[in-house]
Amino acid sequence: MRISPNDPKHYRHIVLDNGLKVLLIQDPDAQKSAASLAVNVGHFNDPKQREGLAHFLEHMLFLGTDSYPVPGEYQSFINRHGGSNNAWTGTEYTNYYFDIESRWFDEALDRFSQFFICPCFNPELVERERQAVNSEYQLKLKDDVRRIYQVHKETVNPAHPFSQFSVGNLDTLSDLPDASIRDDLIQFYQQQYSADLMSLALLSEKPLDVQEAHVRRLFEAVPRISRQALKLPPLYLSDHLAIECHIQPVKDLKKLTLSFAFDNTDALYRQKPLTYIAHLLGYEGPGSLVALLRHAGLINSMAAGGGISGSNFKDFTLSYSLTDDGLNKIDEIIDASFSYLALIREQGVQAWRYREKQQVFERAFLFQEKSRAIDLVSHLSLNLQHYPEEDLIFGDYAMQQFDQSLIEHCLQQISPERMRISLISPKLNTDRKAKWYHTPYSVKAIEEERIQRWQNPSKIDDLHLPSANPFLAVEDEASSLVEVEQTPAQPRLLLDKAGFRLWFSNEPEFKVPKGHLYVSVDSAHAVASVRNIVCTRLMVELMLDHLSEMTYQAEIAGMSYQLYAHQGGYTLHLSGFSDKQILLLKMIMGNRLLGHFEAKRFAIIKQQLAKHWHNQMQVKPISQLFGELTSLLQPNNPPPRELLAALENVQLEDLPNFVEKLYQNIHVEMLAYGNWTESEISALGDYIQQEMAPTTNPSKETPRKLISIKNQGSLLYEVQCQQNDSAMMVYYQSTDLSPENIALFTLSNHIMTSSFFNELRTKQQLGYIVGTGNLPLNRHPGIIFYVQSPHGQPQMLFDAINDFLDDFPVLMFELSEAQWQQSKQGLVAQILEPESNMRTRAQRFWVSIGNKDLNFDQRQRAAECIEQLERHDLVRFMMSLKSKRRDRIIVYNHGSSHPRSAPLNTHHLETVSYIESRSDFVNDAALYSYN
Repeated sequence: MRISPNDPKHYRHIVLDNGLKVLLIQDPDAQKSAASLAVNVGHFNDPKQREGLAHFLEHMLFLGTDSYPVPGEYQSFINRHGGSNNAWTGTEYTNYYFDIESRWFDEALDRFSQFFICPCFNPELVERERQAVNSEYQLKLKDDVRRIYQVHKETVNPAHPFSQFSVGNLDTLSDLPDASIRDDLIQFYQQQYSADLMSLALLSEKPLDVQEAHVRRLFEAVPRISRQALKLPPLYLSDHLAIECHIQPVKDLKKLTLSFAFDNTDALYRQKPLTYIAHLLGYEGPGSLVALLRHAGLINSMAAGGGISGSNFKDFTLSYSLTDDGLNKIDEIIDASFSYLALIREQGVQAWRYREKQQVFERAFLFQEKSRAIDLVSHLSLNLQHYPEEDLIFGDYAMQQFDQSLIEHCLQQISPERMRISLISPKLNTDRKAKWYHTPYSVKAIEEERIQRWQNPSKIDDLHLPSANPFLAVEDEASSLVEVEQTPAQPRLLLDKAGFRLWFSNEPEFKVPKGHLYVSVDSAHAVASVRNIVCTRLMVELMLDHLSEMTYQAEIAGMSYQLYAHQGGYTLHLSGFSDKQILLLKMIMGNRLLGHFEAKRFAIIKQQLAKHWHNQMQVKPISQLFGELTSLLQPNNPPPRELLAALENVQLEDLPNFVEKLYQNIHVEMLAYGNWTESEISALGDYIQQEMAPTTNPSKETPRKLISIKNQGSLLYEVQCQQNDSAMMVYYQSTDLSPENIALFTLSNHIMTSSFFNELRTKQQLGYIVGTGNLPLNRHPGIIFYVQSPHGQPQMLFDAINDFLDDFPVLMFELSEAQWQQSKQGLVAQILEPESNMRTRAQRFWVSIGNKDLNFDQRQRAAECIEQLERHDLVRFMMSLKSKRRDRIIVYNHGSSHPRSAPLNTHHLETVSYIESRSDFVNDAALYSYN
């Protein structure tokens, strides 16, 4: 088995007597253990009269086994011991996975194994979970991804199971005259879930021999069934190629997708011909297809190489995000696409170009960073289904054989006669409606004249293939590591002066030639008004647009950057290989434009932002409530409707003056963490100061304001969502920033979350989206409780949340002393879990700096407080949540499918106020304000 030299883990591949494939992973440094089981059964296996059955079965396996029959006990056990769990059902695979504090792994694995040996299928829970699946289906009725996907299903070979409805609902999962849904569920499980179709990956710190013995004891009991292999007909017949679909979305989307049909390409993983073609097509530098179409004002972005895939099909797609002008000129976009494809055929199939992409993969493999245990096992359990043993880990990175004839053969298949065009826009004319999601669409054959034109495309002189990549370093340069002392990686302050602070930390642990650079620019002018906030976001988007061509080669070479606005200004974050990262930072800083943007791009970016904010107002209710809640509490984070209103009157000529004022008084906070010397970073700090100096005076940080709801009682805020479902979110805010309060809020959420889910979702079946969560805002601890429901009015949701909060303190006394201690220790383990890679550690350092945790020990202090908490402390805190006088915000919407009755009944509360206007509330409220 080929393993990265930077990977210290030990691996063993075995096959059990029942045919179940297993990958054992020993990580001596593992803080958490994890397991994932993939089974080669998905919705393609659904009986025609039982669409969604595989998905329904996935839900049911979590609800009790003969060995552990109590529903919700598995989730409670995992959660209590600092872990998480989930599953998903795809077309041909279903994947179950969990992680947990390592000393509880054996017990968790025992519970997990029983899913595949002796599930209960409790009749009462079958009916309840059928409702949950239906809620999940209803939740996505206005989800454009699902709606467009359904059109795809209706425009393929109807004999292929891809065409079937995959989610399931009350209709497809109801009892039939000759068979109950429970009977069909059990029969499906017994006929499909065979050990030889399963692959298990698990990771722990235990020796491989110990792991193997444990796995054999638990999983050799999984039955092996004699099952006929699924035989799939072709996905596309001739009638399903050379067609054009027009689709109406709910959101304001304008998108063009060109899709080309291939057979399954899994066997070509060592050559990766389509990856190579996508690499050339997706190039965004000067002379590229993307640059040409962007400068013409036809597209905003383009992605190459995605698409659906399965055991007998693979789509290769070119996907364009369109401007308004581009929507009316799709043939020009397709002309240019085939012209660029012709250029690739003539000049692009070259060994040195293949070697460049190969080098990118090699560097990624050689210097791969550790991922979370749960992510690793989830990924590798599927790799067990696709790769031979020697390539279980390396297969994703393999690009070892330049095969010119193979690449040319693939290019020949990217042809007009094999193309499917999908055009997506709200303004298109349609004549059909898709089943299940009611998507308006139309289909027609592509005219012969257009096909002939694209078969012989005109040459476009402005199109060029990429030159050699200057950011791909020589191997020894890329792999050089700075020598550092073996000390804990903790940033130290290299420079602290008016308007500028520079933090630096070497990397002694992960030993990869990578790094993270953060540069945050604070300016009070950037957030002085809603209009200024809009101008800041416009400036950031225009900078990103301007930089995209010149920085694309760096991104290909393993470096990336983000530029984003925040409540004090904006931040630039660079990551990836350190050898050329400083060069990339200087390229970005030298091309900030300082407000002098192109008129054409300004109009397009302004339109993009407007579309983005408009679409935010169309998302599912619970997401809208979350946005409204954070906007109520953070004055510098206005909601989409206020941003849209302010954007309307911003003109290009306003920006130079705005940007000049933004930079007049700024504070710069900088963090460098990674494979650099102190002298390199000190010199970089000098450069950043000099780059900013000509137009800048030092300033203090911009205060991050937070509304205080102290002594306000219950504040009710109704949001108009224009959605079928009702939803509610209840927020409680800490009165201070003490580690004691952080401990109380965090532990309460940890202990309540699985019970809240089990009570309101599993038992009461209020909806698919149910949960609790920590919500720290601007350093302030907080906790939320939320429900979105297709059949519960706001009053029902309000009563259910209140009843839970009223009853839970009593349930606390039902915890045994062992369970109480385990819950605390599980949370402490979560909080103190060491980062598995540089990215998560860099994020922690950066958040700590923003939170003024300048000793980088807040999590240790919170963990100490949690360990000292007694049960009565938590009960007292939870009692305060149910108090009639408790300060909280209740944000809700009334779904259009629910008849509006009387206002919320709040008579049992002592203090109730309605928020009628966000702006009035923010202007009148008291503030916490921290620099």
